[in-house]
Amino acid sequence: MDYSSVRRNMVENQLRTNRIEDQRLLDAMLEVPRERFVPKMLRGVAYLDEDLILPSGQHLIEPLALARLVQAAEVGAGDVALVLGCGTGYTAAVVGRLSATTMTVVPDEIAARQIESLLDDLGADNVVVRIGEDPLAGAPDQAPFDAIILAGAVAEVPDALLDQLGEGGRLVAVLDDGRIGKGTRFSRIGGTIGRRILFDARIPPLPGAAREPAFSF
Repeated sequence: MDYSSVRRNMVENQLRTNRIEDQRLLDAMLEVPRERFVPKMLRGVAYLDEDLILPSGQHLIEPLALARLVQAAEVGAGDVALVLGCGTGYTAAVVGRLSATTMTVVPDEIAARQIESLLDDLGADNVVVRIGEDPLAGAPDQAPFDAIILAGAVAEVPDALLDQLGEGGRLVAVLDDGRIGKGTRFSRIGGTIGRRILFDARIPPLPGAAREPAFSF
C-alpha cells in the first residue's frame, strides 16, 4: 500500500473538507506516518475515519476528531504541550511537529520504551515520554503548560489538571456524559478558567480515567 498517498487522501478529503484549516496541523498529519503507530495487521485501516481499538487496549482516535482537538488547542511553535491518554504516541508525534516541546504520559515502562524507539526513528526528538498511571494527574512537576490535549473522552476535567495551565494556556478534551460528547476548550485568562464548547464528538474514553457516575432522579 502507498501510505503516503493514503495519508494525503486523509488530509485532503477527511480534514481539509471539514474545516481543518491550520496549515501547520495539516502538514503535521501529512508527515507523521499514522500506520507506524498500530500493529502491522491494522496498518491497512489506519487511515479510516473511525477510531481504532488496538489489541493492547489502547486506541487511536479517528483523524478528524483528533485534528479538531489539536486545532482547538492552537499549539504554537514556541509552546510547551502535554498529551494525555494516547498510549500509541501518535498524538504526541503530531503535536510535537507544532510545538517547541511536547510531553506525553503513558501507563507503563514497556509502552514508554516502544514509543520512545518509534519517536526516535521518526526524528521526533522534542517529544518527552514519561510514565504515569493516572492520565488525569498530568505532570504537575513540569507545569505550566501552554497546551494540554486529552486523547480520550472524560466526564469532567479535574481542577488539579486545569491548574497546570499557564496564563493563556488551553486545554482541549471531549466531555462525555454518556449521551453525546462535546469537544471543549478550557482557557486560563487572567488567572480564571473559562470553557467553550466547540463541536460534537464521540471518541473512546481516556484510558485509565475513571468515569464519574452520572446523577439520575
